[in-house]
Amino acid sequence: MSKQNSPSVFKSLFASLAILICVGVGILIYVFILGDPSHFDAEGHPKQGDYLGMMYKGGFIVPILMAIFLIIITFSIERLMTIARSKGKGRAENFIRNIKALIAADKFDEAIAACDQQQGSLANVVRAGVEKLRALHNDNSLDKESKVAAIQKEIEEATALELPMLSKNLSVISTCATIATLWGLIGTVLGMIRSFAAMSQAGAPDTTALATGISEALINTAIGIIGSVVGIIMYNYFTNKIDAITFSMDEAGFTIVQSVSAHK
Repeated sequence: MSKQNSPSVFKSLFASLAILICVGVGILIYVFILGDPSHFDAEGHPKQGDYLGMMYKGGFIVPILMAIFLIIITFSIERLMTIARSKGKGRAENFIRNIKALIAADKFDEAIAACDQQQGSLANVVRAGVEKLRALHNDNSLDKESKVAAIQKEIEEATALELPMLSKNLSVISTCATIATLWGLIGTVLGMIRSFAAMSQAGAPDTTALATGISEALINTAIGIIGSVVGIIMYNYFTNKIDAITFSMDEAGFTIVQSVSAHK
């Protein structure tokens, strides 16, 4: 029990630490890079055309937006590595074709060895089905329908174990993609409030405060939209990849079941 829970606990701890580190890095970038004095003139205003200084003037919303963007990038890299490992070695089509030929020839040990060589989530599902097929192959106490049902159940259980690993942390990416836009809008609202407050002052409006408020509104909106776009693109990309792997698992399971049904 503890061995099974250990990887899950480690992954949850990794996700929590990654989020905290991204928040800390976002704050450090805001303070030491965007807030470097070289980006500002003697009066503390961003130099002409200095976008880093303009981003700094976006206010306290900016480091949070940067942290969200870093979280999206971090978990996208993590998903890329995980999905790449789950696909295993070589092409899935060739692997399934090879397994089908080995099962048709009742070479179950060779099929299991091919799964070990292929590795990945697809190979794990196929291996579970082949092992169950090997165990039931010479069992005359069960009819063909019972064997098919048992193998189908084994494949479904193996698939159910693999899919959560593939989709893990995708919710973090999709949530950050949504939050980035909303948090950017909060910065926009705060910036516009500052702008209107500068315009409502008695006498001549404070043009500096007005410009700062508009800059804060625009910068926060831009950063939020960029983070949201990247998050949505990566989420859809990973979803399509997972669908392709799931289809390969279903195809492999169908191949194994068909071989049992066609066996005399």
